[in-house]
Amino acid sequence: MILPTKHIPQNEALLGVGATMLSHLHGPMTVSGLWERLRSEPNVGTFERFVLAANLLYMIGAIDMENGLIVRAAP
Repeated sequence: MILPTKHIPQNEALLGVGATMLSHLHGPMTVSGLWERLRSEPNVGTFERFVLAANLLYMIGAIDMENGLIVRAAP
């Protein structure tokens, strides 16, 4: 579910959902603001998948929380 497999396409794996999240995260955003922007994306699907992908991005250091806002982590 995290990585694509023979049965899970890349855009439906959590890594693909995370890539979609990063492509929509142009500046600091609230969790609800980012969800509103992504809820219509077919590969994101549910809020549960959104949260799982956000957790994955946080764990690998791709995003961070600053003052209650989601931001891209500095490289």
